[in-house]
Parts: sequence; C-alpha cells; structure tokens
Amino acid sequence: METRKVQVTGGSTYTVSLPKDWATENDVSAGSVVEFHSEEDLLLLSPRDETERVEGTLDITGLTEDHELTRAVMTMYVSGFDIIQLEAERITAAQRRIIRDATQGLVGLEVIEETTDRVVLQDLLDSSELSVHNAITRMRLVSLTMLRDAVDALVEDDDDLAHDVVERDDDVDRLWYMVSRVFRTVLRNPTSANDIGFPRETVFDYQSAARQLERIADHASKIADLALEIEGSSDDVADELLAMRDLALEVPEVAMDALLEDDPETATSMANEARGMVPAVDEKTRSVDNAIRRLDDPQRAQRLGLVVDSLNRTADYGANIAESALQKAAPRPSATQR
Repeated sequence: METRKVQVTGGSTYTVSLPKDWATENDVSAGSVVEFHSEEDLLLLSPRDETERVEGTLDITGLTEDHELTRAVMTMYVSGFDIIQLEAERITAAQRRIIRDATQGLVGLEVIEETTDRVVLQDLLDSSELSVHNAITRMRLVSLTMLRDAVDALVEDDDDLAHDVVERDDDVDRLWYMVSRVFRTVLRNPTSANDIGFPRETVFDYQSAARQLERIADHASKIADLALEIEGSSDDVADELLAMRDLALEVPEVAMDALLEDDPETATSMANEARGMVPAVDEKTRSVDNAIRRLDDPQRAQRLGLVVDSLNRTADYGANIAESALQKAAPRPSATQR
C-alpha cells in the first residue's frame, strides 16, 4: 500500500499524485482520462475504458463433447465477455449445434456471426438492463415451487408433474449464470455497480443466495427423477414426507424475506428466525428416516432416503441464505473503524 498527502491548489482544488508504477502498468500518462467511483467513504480510481465491449477469443479445437464445449461457452459468458469468438481450423456441425444449445441457455447471448472457422457470440444486454434483485426473486419462486411440486409428484405418482419439474431446472440455471456474470462484472468494473444500482457487497450477498437457490433447484430435480423411478404412490409415508417438505421450505422462504428486507433490524430478526428452524428439520429428518427403514422394499426405502436427504439439505441451504442476509444487514465499517 502506498500513501499520498492531499494538497490544495488554487485555494479550493484538492489534488493528489498517482503512483508511477500503477500509472505505467495501466497506460496512464499526461492527458489520460481516469474515472472516479464513489462508494460511501471510498473513492475508487480506474483508467477510462475506451472500448465499449470486452472481447474474448477461445480455441475450441478438440472440444467435441457436449459438456466440454457447453462449459467453455458458459465460462466465457460468466467471466463477463461481451463478445465471444470461438475459433477452430474447422468448426464441425456438431460443435455448432452444441454452441447454439448453450447460447439458448444464457440470458442475452446470441449468435451474430458464423463462418467455417469461427462462431461469434454477443451479449445484447448491458448491465443497466439486468436486475439482480429481479433475478433472485424469480429464482426463489421457481426453485421453491419446483421442490414443492417434486414431492407432490412423488407422493401422487404424477410422472407429468415430475417431468415438468426437471424441465424447470433450466430456467433456474439460466438465471444463476446471469447473476454470476453480473457479479464478476461488478468485481472487475466499479462503474457496473452504479449501473446496476446496488453496492458491490450487496451484489455479493445476492450472488451467494442465488447459489443456494440453484442448489435447491438441483435437489428438486433429483427428487423428480426419483419420483419417476419409484413405482406407485407413497401413501405409507406421504404425510411424513409432506410435513418434512413444508418444514424444510420454510427455512429458505423466511431467509429470502430477510435478504430482501431493507430494514436491518427486521432483516436480522428474520434471518435468525430462519436459522432457528433448522434443528426442527433435523429432528423431523430422523423421524422420517425411521419410518422409511420400516418399509418392506429395501430398494424403495433407499430411494426415499435420498429424498429425505435432499429435503434436509434444502433447510441447510436456507440457513446459508440467512447468513448472507445477516451479512447484508450488518453495519458497514467506516474509514475511522478500519
């Protein structure tokens, strides 16, 4: 860390010199324009970015498996590139299909150019058009509804509902990647935080909560898959599973209310309430596990045990959201406290 003494010139203008090493590394010289970003008691300085779009190029030669190429596209997107150029000596038809499928799963990303050796993707949205608040609110609605419907599909032997739950997981993933992209963009460029309208710390808390909601959706999809494998309804343990589901869902519900609450005192109270619900879920988990062990079919009991584990994890993820809510509601240290 370097320090500089603030001086006054002309009687009213405060001036401070820039570290030479930093200026050289960032191509700042006489006549360069720099940007100042105010965050409460902090003043951040950055060179002005003369390029409107951040471009990235990736060689996809050899990436022929669906998961490899899909992951590559998603990584470039989440990393914050506005224009993504995918290149190879020759891009195959199979690779083009994978790229198009991956693009459709990402908010704002479109294919804008295709040639024999290149596919260019561009994010058509800017930071000011992306609402992290709306994204996690939507993730909350979809993921928690998925879990509720997944257990209903299990106890009612409703295969159509189970398939619908699995399909909805793509919607949650799409929002999760968008939130992650915004988060990384805000870390890299303070101006983006101003465009989005939230402090960077709040964006971090929202991103942390979004991760937990994405995991809840994954477990809802897992329960739906198990519902498709288990034949017949689960009347013998239906009441126990439904009661545990309702207990488990209440934790992330209250925790999300706390995270989105503007009043710090109210948010803290709700977050602690959510955390206090977890022991009851753990106790219910033991009770349902005991009931499942008494079933005559060991294979069915094993699968239902996985359902119980997913419900228990849902409560744990809700507790993690409550921790993020507590951090968001906590007082921010001032410069004199550092």
